[in-house]
Amino acid sequence: MTEEAGIYARESSYLDRCVQVGIASGRVVSISFPGSLASEAASDHDLLDRIFDYLEGVEDDFEDVEVALTVPTDQRAVLEAVREIPYGSQVTVERLTRRIADFDADDEDDRDRVRAALDGNPVPLVIPDHRVRDGPSAAPPKVEQRLRSLEGL
Repeated sequence: MTEEAGIYARESSYLDRCVQVGIASGRVVSISFPGSLASEAASDHDLLDRIFDYLEGVEDDFEDVEVALTVPTDQRAVLEAVREIPYGSQVTVERLTRRIADFDADDEDDRDRVRAALDGNPVPLVIPDHRVRDGPSAAPPKVEQRLRSLEGL
């Protein structure tokens, strides 16, 4: 991956939105889907190339992409568990909750903590919250739907 810090973005006709990636110290810190390109965004980045290949149907789980998560420990545990959901697979919030140490899938508060972590995911797509069938996604609803469709979910 390109090591330069900055904001990188391109327009996606498939998503009908832009894909914007924030990089710091060679790690992904954010992925968003704004309606228009940021004026300071560059368009040439290896991760954007991979994302656009993915959007054209090339299977990629992005597991080797380094992410800089600056979230509380319990949210980090949720997002790390989400990252393990394979391409083309989906789980429920309850099943995801069962995968996380010190969480109880029968406890509504723990399931709510999972939902909050999904909703606050700073790097949707790389951490594929769209693979959690009944949970929120940090991506806009139309983007989430397109990502799910792309993977046959």
